[in-house]
Amino acid sequence: MITLDMVYWLAGAFFAAIAIINARDGENPKRWGNTAFWGLVAVSFLFGSRLGDFGNGLLVLAIALVGGLGFLGQGKPKTTDAATRVASAARRGDLLFLPALVIPAVALFGGIVLKDATIAGHPIFQPKQATLISLAIGAVLATLLALSLFRPPLHAPLTEGRRLMDTVGWAALLPQMLASLGAVFAATGVGAVIGDLASTVIPEGSRIAAVIAYCGGMALFTVLMGNAFAAFPVMTAAIGLPLIVNHFGGNPAIMAAIGMLSGFCGTLMTPMAANFNLVPAALLQLPDRDAVIKAQIPTALPLLVVNTALMYFLVFRF
Repeated sequence: MITLDMVYWLAGAFFAAIAIINARDGENPKRWGNTAFWGLVAVSFLFGSRLGDFGNGLLVLAIALVGGLGFLGQGKPKTTDAATRVASAARRGDLLFLPALVIPAVALFGGIVLKDATIAGHPIFQPKQATLISLAIGAVLATLLALSLFRPPLHAPLTEGRRLMDTVGWAALLPQMLASLGAVFAATGVGAVIGDLASTVIPEGSRIAAVIAYCGGMALFTVLMGNAFAAFPVMTAAIGLPLIVNHFGGNPAIMAAIGMLSGFCGTLMTPMAANFNLVPAALLQLPDRDAVIKAQIPTALPLLVVNTALMYFLVFRF
């Protein structure tokens, strides 16, 4: 059986390789900061399940210190020049997109078709983890396909992966950290506090007010935390389950699905979602750091209105 731990080991091996490549880059004055940062990340994936809560807490603090105190710096690995890349793209055309398309195709196939498949009575995938495991398998297959089609040096996936991770820096871990923060907030009762506050504002018996509060709260909390997965457990515990589902009898699946979509509207409008909104501006060398956010707000706000309307018209009828 393929387990989620194997995916973590694969990710840990990848980050360990990035740390080693950084350590060997004598031209980067901050190579040891990069080595420490990605090495600690590798340790978290490889040994996190054995470190315990206290050990993992210390590991997270160490990662935050290395990243927050300015020890990270971008190296300049050897790669092809712009003219070579343009010529390669012109020669291969749409074939360049094939490896990228393999990833979602394998993830969908594994998550839908193979999620309950067995071999000799034993499940192929760890229960409830088929989609995530299939996503990892898709990434591996896409890498192998790209190596076969384009014949780059064998070390190219790791070298380019290192270049991308160095460019993104600490923001690469932000979704994981913020999602964990949402779970911490939910466990410490933040949802209950917000629910008590909401009960004083939402009119008694008003379905539309509850829906607006939930969808708007999902977007607002996502703006503050940068991740809809962090906002979801808090807002669902505060408003979604107690009011929309338990009090008004709404469909929990519809509530959860449209609630997440409402949270994603907040993702489009916040610099806290650095890997989505700030990193692209940096990679494209845009003069305005917030250019991506400014371009997305005119789409995000109407989408939030639409999601709120869909929630109101669907969640109580199915």
